Order: sequence, then C-alpha cells, then structure tokens
Amino acid sequence: MAKNTPIILILSLCTLLRLSESRPPFACDPNNGATKNLPFCRTSLHIRDRVADLIGRLTLQEKIRSLVNNAAPVERLGISGYEWWSEALHGVSNTGPGVKFGGEFPGATSFPQVITTAASYNASLWEAIGQVVSDEARAMYNGGRAGLTYWSPNVNIFRDPRWGRGQETPGEDPALAAKYAASYVKGLQGNSAGNRLKVAACCKHYTAYDLDFWNGIDRFHFNAKVSKQDLEETYNVPFKACVSEGQVASVMCSYNQVNGKPTCADPSLLRDTIRGQWRLNGYIVSDCDSVDVLYNSQHYTSTPEDAAADTIKAGLDLDCGPFLAIHTEGAIRANKLSEVDVNRALGNLLTVQMRLGMFDGPRQPYGNLGPRDVCTPAHQQLALEAARQGIVLLQNSNRALPFSGHKYRTVAVIGPNSDVTDTMIGNYAGIPCAYTTALQGISRYTKTIHENGCASVSCPDNRAFGRAEAIARQADATVLVVGLSQAIEREFLDRNGLLLPGHQQELVSRVARASKGPVILVLMSGGPIDVTFAKNNPKIVGIIWAGYPGQAGGTAIADVIFGMTNPGGKLPMTWYPQAYLAKVPMTDMSMRADPGRGYPGRTYRFYKGPTVYPFGFGLSYTNFRQTLAHGQTKVLVPNTSSNTVKNNTMIMSNGIRVSSTNCDALSLGFHVNVENVGDMDGTHTVMLFASSPSAGGFGEEKRLVVFEKVHVVAGAKESIRINLDPCSHLSVVDRFGIRRIPMGEHRLHFGEDLKHTILLHNEVEEIKY
Repeated sequence: MAKNTPIILILSLCTLLRLSESRPPFACDPNNGATKNLPFCRTSLHIRDRVADLIGRLTLQEKIRSLVNNAAPVERLGISGYEWWSEALHGVSNTGPGVKFGGEFPGATSFPQVITTAASYNASLWEAIGQVVSDEARAMYNGGRAGLTYWSPNVNIFRDPRWGRGQETPGEDPALAAKYAASYVKGLQGNSAGNRLKVAACCKHYTAYDLDFWNGIDRFHFNAKVSKQDLEETYNVPFKACVSEGQVASVMCSYNQVNGKPTCADPSLLRDTIRGQWRLNGYIVSDCDSVDVLYNSQHYTSTPEDAAADTIKAGLDLDCGPFLAIHTEGAIRANKLSEVDVNRALGNLLTVQMRLGMFDGPRQPYGNLGPRDVCTPAHQQLALEAARQGIVLLQNSNRALPFSGHKYRTVAVIGPNSDVTDTMIGNYAGIPCAYTTALQGISRYTKTIHENGCASVSCPDNRAFGRAEAIARQADATVLVVGLSQAIEREFLDRNGLLLPGHQQELVSRVARASKGPVILVLMSGGPIDVTFAKNNPKIVGIIWAGYPGQAGGTAIADVIFGMTNPGGKLPMTWYPQAYLAKVPMTDMSMRADPGRGYPGRTYRFYKGPTVYPFGFGLSYTNFRQTLAHGQTKVLVPNTSSNTVKNNTMIMSNGIRVSSTNCDALSLGFHVNVENVGDMDGTHTVMLFASSPSAGGFGEEKRLVVFEKVHVVAGAKESIRINLDPCSHLSVVDRFGIRRIPMGEHRLHFGEDLKHTILLHNEVEEIKY
C-alpha cells in the first residue's frame, strides 16, 4: 500500500478518534437535547429524507472528512467518529482497525478459510456462517469493539494457481463464486424487514484483480488487459451476483488498472455498471490507498486534485486512506469537482449507516447481542461442521480409509503442519475461540507419536528426517500433515511454483518408504499443489486436502481419517502439474486457450491438458448413483424484440440476446434421484454442467451452472429438484461482451455419467451468416 500519508493528518484523525471513543456507538442520543428532535434523528421519516436533512446541516469540511474510512466526528450534531474498515472474511477479524479484541471479547469463531468452505458446495452452509459472523459482529459493536461495515467477502476468480490470495476466494468457477457471494452476503446482512441491515457486507476487489506480486510486477502497477468477453463471462460474474442477488451494501474497487484505467476512476465500471446496470443500493469504497496509488504510483492524473475529482465523479464514495480528506476541497476550489458530487457520495455512505440503525439512538436493532453470543457452543460446532464439509478426499487406494482405532493402535503424526494453530485459519483471520490441531484431533482416537520433520513449511533442510523415519517404523500407521502457510502464499506474496516447499517432498517420500504401516498424506493449503509423486507412491494410500480448515480443523481432519465423518468436499479449483506454469504468465488475463501461441487456457472451462486433480473432484467412503427422473427435452425461447430481422445483433450467430427474451417464463425443472448404493451415510453434490451448441462459434466448453448438496443414508434414495434458468445457465457471452442464448442442442452433464440433451428454439426464422 502507499506510504505517503502526511503524519500531521494521521495524528489529527487519531486524536479525533480518541475523542470519540467515549461517545455512544450511535448518533441521536435522546439525552442530547440539541439533536434529539432534529429530522435526521426521526425514525418515522424515510431514510432518504433523514439523509438529506443531515447533509444540509454539514459544512463542506465536515462532509469531506466523512469521505475517508476513519471518518471524523461531528460533535455539534452528536455524531461520533466512525471507522468503516472492519473485516469478516471467515469470522470477525482484527485485520482492519475497526475490530479490537480484548475485555469481554477475547476472540471470535474462526471458520475455515473461504477456499475450504467453498469446497463444501453448500449454499445453506455459507449463509449460516454469514449469520453467525454477523451475530458476533453485532455483539462486538454493541460492546464498542467493532464496527458494522465489513469489507468481506473476497469474490475474485481464482484464475491463476500461484495467486497468494486465492485462498480468500470461492475458487476458479464463476457460477460457484457467484453463488457463494450471494449466499454469504445474505447471511451477513440478514433478512430484516424493509431496507435494514444487520451488518453491511462488501464484495471485493472489483475487478479482474488476481495478481499481487509476481516476476517483479505488483498489483499497484499492473494493467490487466481483459477482453469484453472475459470481463462479462468470468471476472464480473460474482460481483454482479453480489449486487443483483445478494443486495450487497458495498463494492470495493481494486488497485490494478483494467485496460488502461484504474478501476477506482473508471465511470464505466463504477457509475455505469455497478450503480447503473446492477443497481447497487449502497456505497463504493476504494481498496486502501488506491486513490493515492493511481496518482503517485500509476501517475494516472497530473495533480492530486484531478485524482480526487476523477474518482468521486466516476462513482467512488469512500476512500480507504486520507487522500480524499486532503485533496477534495482543492478539487472543488479548482472547479474540477462540485459540492453536489460530494453530497452524492456522502448520501450513499449515510444511507448505509441509517440502514444499519446508527442514527436511531440507543434502541439499536440486535441490541440484545453481547459477549454471551460470541464463541457459543453452537457457533463453534458450525465451525467444525464447515471444516468437515470442506475436506476433500483425493485418494483412497484399496479403501484404506477410514482407519480403525482398534487396528491402528499407534499412529505416527509427522510434518510441519501437524501441530500448527495459526496456519489452520489462513489470512484475514481474527483470534479464534480455541484451536484443535491435527495432532490433538488424532490423539483423541488413538495413541500418537509425533515429529515435525521440518522446522517450518519452508523446510530448508532434512536434518530432522531421521527422527521422523524412526517413529514411522514404530507406528502401525503414519499421517503426514504437510503443505503451505502464509509464509508461502498470502496477500502480496504469489507463489513461484506448485510443488511442496523446500525439502517437504523428500520428507514425505522418505517417511513413506520407512513406514511400517499405511501412510495418509494430509495437505493444508489455499492453492493447489502438484503431488504427482505422492499419487504414484504405493505406500501412500490416502491423500486428503484440508485447505486451511479453521479453529476446529484438527478435529475435522481426524474425524475424516477415522470415519466419524464421511468426506463430501469437491475441489473448487483445478490442480495443475508444475509444467503448466511455464506456459501461462500471471500477467496474461486471457481465459481461452490459444494454440497458435502455445497458450493452454485457464481453469477447467478452457484448459484441456493434464491435471493432478480436476475441478470438482472429490471421493467419498460410499458410492452414489444418479438418475434423471424428469427433464424437458425441448424449450421455446420467445424473442420479444419487434425489430429482430432488421437488427442482426439480436440473433447474430444463432443466439438470441438475453435482453430480447422473457426470462421469467423460461425456468426449467429437473428431478434427479440420488441413491446411496454403499454402506455408509454420506453427502453428495449434484453438479450440473452445460455445453452449448458448437454452431455459431460458441464452443464446446463444459461449464458448471447449478449444484445442489444432498445427504443420503446408506441404501436410501433422495430426489432433488434442480431449477435451470436458460437466461442465466444456458447463455454464453460473445466477443463483444453480449450475453446470448444459443439456439440448438444444449448438452447437460449431471456429473460424469448422467447426460441429457435439451433443444432450444425460437419461432423466428433463423438468420444464417
């Protein structure tokens, strides 16, 4: 982040914050006779009128000091200073300055990192986690320890396997990321009547942001060159879902440029798309110091006043950082910006605060929540359940798993991640309620002997490998817990390769060779790892990916190993071989393969080469059989345009524009029977992929469109309904960025084995070009 903040301004803002700490965490105190009867304090009035009244009472300087994350108080109106920056990626976090643990709030429930939770493919779980996190956030706010505006979730597409922040995302697939985004936002913001918010969520980082530091290029200077097709079809999909489906209260623009323009100064991205097309009801915030970055690092504008004017006029409402507080008034004096522009931005901010109840006096919504509502047994149980559901079983040779505690009386637990705590929670985490490490979890089932083998995940030498081999020779079975940590992948640290760091691969191979009994490899990581060597090692009978499983990760790992939990997670990203990296510079944003230049494409939708493990892969201790009980085979897609024939852009390439049909009338229903034909209860994810007709240049790529999670007891059968929306699920995006529904036969793939064809047609004579 930029380091140019003037010290005097920092000190003055910190002083203002200290002065405000003794004030109540709300405005309109009924004991304040000077303000209690003012219109902006009257809850009977419409929020729009209350906001207008308040703006009319503020001076220009007071308005400007409200456009930064540490907004200054307005003492004369009884308004406290407010810190907008709080984080809640997978639990209330103290990463931002808005949350401070201590006193009655020593910690909060720490759920698995997002990439792990995404592997559950369980939208109801994601929403439930959001509900718990917002309960705890409100409780901390009531106790003066947190704010109500949380800059989470991160819904960027995990485009490149090296990205250090891929762990924060729901994975590589737009449909999966979109569903996660909308579900988690709904959980955070609540389902209160009317326009009210439990907390205000924020979807970040908009858009095409997925490079932190690679090969000498950092996020502050990176210009992401993105086609209209990739922007509409991939990068913007989760953000649109956040706004249109999740009704998120905020979107954060990113550091990088997109096609030569900083995202925080691009009116097409902010004003026209987020607020115009998607109809954001909320505020747009910069990533921290982004406005400073576009001026001082990217040199996008010639003066700081131009930077302030360009961002505010583009649609930015709030600056994380002091830049707008310093330069906005100068921009107005130079006639580069008007006070009306400032009022518009401030209006968006105040509206969100009003919706949160921050101007309602002490009768706060959710005011009953307090310390007893944080780290409750139910919340911690949900964290454990989320970890269990997110664990992915990658290999189980000869059904070696689950282990029996009676058969394997002594288990050697080895590896640099075998007894770690902080590693399990990933980044953007808070202080957990408690930890259970993998070693502790396994020790609850059987006797263990332990050796790290490596001093850290960097594993710089093999000096301790002899002790690890020795205990593997003694034990009835061996569990190796290896992988990555924030020392290898995190914000501002992208990976150089996909192999295990340092000497970890040697540790795994030597311990496997020495082990008396079967060997299970457990991987903790956010990104994929090339473990081809382990797949091909006959002594390694089981491979488990645990991601970063959160505070209860050790219990969840042990529960899977010993059969208390039947794993049902599926990979939310492709696991590539190391050789893949040589063909894909991180700076190349193209999704589609280009054989002419040796470019293999990105993610399972476009990359068709060899994988270590494919997207959506995950084994179970039981077997499931899917059958299609009911499904339509032919659908009429009406064209509602009266100018179809003359305007060839509506049916060009045999596809109707989504905007030119009646989407509300096109919902399709499929009934899928899922039978558990094994001998253990388990959960199964029905994953529906679609392939478009090859005619018209739309391509044959298979893409995930819908998924549903179902629990089926052994020997039983469950029927689930899958709703298919042709406008959303069967449409594709052409090279101009226009979403269309191709006419012809669409192939539906329910997993690998069950297929179905549906014909889409329209009554208008098809035009051939």
